[in-house]
Amino acid sequence: MRERLLYYSVKYDGDVHAIKRAILHNEAYESITYPDPYITILDDVYPQEFLLLKYPPYVLYYKGDISLLNKRKIAVVGSRIMTRQGRYNCETLMRYVNKEYVSVSGLAKGVDAYIHQLSLHTRKTIAIVGCGLDIHYPKCNSFLYKEIESHHLLLSEYPNGSRPFSFHFPLRNRLIAALGEKLIVIEASKRSGTMLTVNEAIELNKEVYVFPYSFVENHVSGCNVLIQEGANIIVDNETIAEL
Repeated sequence: MRERLLYYSVKYDGDVHAIKRAILHNEAYESITYPDPYITILDDVYPQEFLLLKYPPYVLYYKGDISLLNKRKIAVVGSRIMTRQGRYNCETLMRYVNKEYVSVSGLAKGVDAYIHQLSLHTRKTIAIVGCGLDIHYPKCNSFLYKEIESHHLLLSEYPNGSRPFSFHFPLRNRLIAALGEKLIVIEASKRSGTMLTVNEAIELNKEVYVFPYSFVENHVSGCNVLIQEGANIIVDNETIAEL
């Protein structure tokens, strides 16, 4: 069955719906070789957090230390255009949050990349990407890809060669939301991928923590909206330390 899942995943570019149809129709398959490590939904090491999703990935491709999936994890997300305050919030979070946590983010520009960068030498980090692991997107984060796959964990539901299509990233966000015990929002506009990740976390009954902003900072007003709707507000360093 593992061979079937790998074949379908590669054939259908990681599309969970197409893979499910292939399984239900008992579609023909053949044994193929794959150059990098992978796990399937049938394996013991498959993260239990993903089984709570409506559409869990059937195959996960990885580079690095797969045992990090067994550690306590905290998901951190934010804007691709990071503000000075957002940068400070990232630094504060990583300074005071429990070192036991492995940070989880999406290796995008801005907050994601900075969280991974801050984690490289202080804790472990897991990057979940929306393309094949052989494609470094965005290219400006290539050095992070290399560091993470060498010393941390790089994860994707998309096989090698899969391009970073825009529709991949909302799907990637559900994995970030699922993997963390809690979700921390550094900064967000009202309409953004960050807000989609928050919605996924809420669906999974995850606690959401948010840094507040001045009401005049409209470009990150999504944070205050989340607080108004009931998210936990990060008021000081003690709040972070107690997460």
